[in-house]
Amino acid sequence: PQAQIGDAVFQGTGRITDDTRIRESLPTIRYCQEQGAAVVLMSHLGRPDGQRVPSLSLRPVAARLGELLKHPVAFLEECIGPDVEARVKALKTGEITLLENLRFHAEEEGNDPSFAQSLSRLGEIYVNDAFGTAHRAHASTEGVAHHLPAVAGFLMEKEIRYLDGARSDPARPFVAILGGAKVSDKIGVIRRLLDKVDRLLIGGGMSYTFLKAQGLAIGASKLEADKVELAKQLLADAAARNIQVLLPLDH
Repeated sequence: PQAQIGDAVFQGTGRITDDTRIRESLPTIRYCQEQGAAVVLMSHLGRPDGQRVPSLSLRPVAARLGELLKHPVAFLEECIGPDVEARVKALKTGEITLLENLRFHAEEEGNDPSFAQSLSRLGEIYVNDAFGTAHRAHASTEGVAHHLPAVAGFLMEKEIRYLDGARSDPARPFVAILGGAKVSDKIGVIRRLLDKVDRLLIGGGMSYTFLKAQGLAIGASKLEADKVELAKQLLADAAARNIQVLLPLDH
């Protein structure tokens, strides 16, 4: 399974400060075990930009997973290559191993076909349980699915069902909260939400592009300069529909 569990590690310390995502991945992992599978887990943490950054290693995740599952979780120092393939091939029914941070290879975010094929050699069925990364065409999400039968995990299913209900028949007032670094990643989502919500709360790094669009000074904060005009248009669209867009006041 591809599980979005890496972000549970506080970057820079290797300490796990919130294991929610790890816990949410457990039902899918346990189910795979119960069906007689050997489970190979892959995930990412942070933005190492294709470099091996020790503080972004997933080793602490393997340890925490083992505690929660009450079952050993082996950790591999790499995610591809002959040694990884040999160790995965040697796994027995019910055994679990976690690969090292996929983003230590630039080919992951670049959706490199060879990298995706290398990952695909580690399994027979691909289970995506990482809703938060499913929109990205990366090697471990889009690429692998070209080589293996691909299905959604239980967490993915739960989030899709919840969002579908919220989208099709929301309780009122319907308030959506969006975060993240880039407006460009959320354009489609924002436009769809403007047809549904009563209020839209925008935080994270992308809020600075909207603050800039309002003419406010943002200092050296993160900015997508080429998306300022788009942010202005989205704010105007919201105002025309009488939808409140709330941005941070403490920036």
